[in-house]
Amino acid sequence: MKALVWNGVNKLGVEQVPDPQILNSGDIILKVRLSSVCGSDLHLLGGYLPAMRAGDVLGHEFMGEVVEVGRGVQNHSVGDRVVVCSFIACGRCWFCQHEMYSLCENSNTNPAITETLYGSALGACFAYSHALGGFAGSHAEYIRVPFADQGAFTIPDGVSDEAALFASDAAPTGWTGADGAGVQPGDVVAVWGAGAVGQMAARAAILMGAERVVNIDRYPERLRMAEKNIGSEAINYTETHVEEELREMTGGRGPDVCIEAVGMESHADNPMFLYDWAKQQTYMQSDRAFPLREAVHACRKGGSLFVLGVYLGTVDKFPMGAAMNKGLQIRGAQQHGQRYIPQILQHIQNGELETSHLMTHPMSLDEGPKGYDMFKNKIDGCVRSVFQLDGHSNGHSH
Repeated sequence: MKALVWNGVNKLGVEQVPDPQILNSGDIILKVRLSSVCGSDLHLLGGYLPAMRAGDVLGHEFMGEVVEVGRGVQNHSVGDRVVVCSFIACGRCWFCQHEMYSLCENSNTNPAITETLYGSALGACFAYSHALGGFAGSHAEYIRVPFADQGAFTIPDGVSDEAALFASDAAPTGWTGADGAGVQPGDVVAVWGAGAVGQMAARAAILMGAERVVNIDRYPERLRMAEKNIGSEAINYTETHVEEELREMTGGRGPDVCIEAVGMESHADNPMFLYDWAKQQTYMQSDRAFPLREAVHACRKGGSLFVLGVYLGTVDKFPMGAAMNKGLQIRGAQQHGQRYIPQILQHIQNGELETSHLMTHPMSLDEGPKGYDMFKNKIDGCVRSVFQLDGHSNGHSH
């Protein structure tokens, strides 16, 4: 079958790879219909995760049609239209039983790498390096989905393929941030980042009853999209002082909840960015963290900060004194999608959540390298390049 593979730092190719096979009784084989790029893929592309191997198939945000089921699968049949959580979880271990699915004990077949890095192994994620299991990704004609009864979800009638696609990763990641941060009715919530995940975190906060929600970014088209499709307010950090603006919005206190949805390759409009960039390029730190520092300073005393952007290892100049003395609660996680995807699909079906607008650049899998270049360099206002397979149309949507 045809697939988009990683062949080295900033080297992608469309190649023929072996078709996936059923390996365990809980597996399904999916014919991929839509597969999106994701901001965290750029860390793989740039070589920041050292556990990639040439020939690895990329892609972890996807939906498609079931074409084969393992003998132990109970919830899915051939022909079902499903969306799949990017993180793979067994559903049975202690962490899955406590709905912390991305921390699954049984899905990652290479636990030693993250045990060494973090003190404990993480769960597996499709196509997110051999540190997270080495599973083949979704930028391909077909994909094997392990633990399908836990991680694949039937798409309701009336929900288009394009809308359901982002219930795979962007939306549940946003929900993980807003729920994990403890958003309460009446809160003021600031979200750093207005990409797909930042927009979804903002929408989740609104649906959880937040009084005011603001997205912070530097791309006017993304901020306009957040205002129009999400209902959040916008701050362009190149045009104003973010902390002052947030204090102004909150009677001098600062936001109740801050969500950092940018991650390890963040940008800033000041000299600190050059410091961070130079240290990252010379391997003196692994991650750039300007928005994270800014969020600590901006958050109100006793407030909540959730780290939703992907960080790999170490950051420099973290304001621990501010975090401790201000009494902040700081949490973070990869997405626990199995907890949130059913309600996200319900929100989409009810017209309370718009997601299909995130697919700004649909294209064929053959255009994969171009799609990643447009996404990485934000060409033509690209929020998400999405690869359409199987002569795709959204025939199920009406």
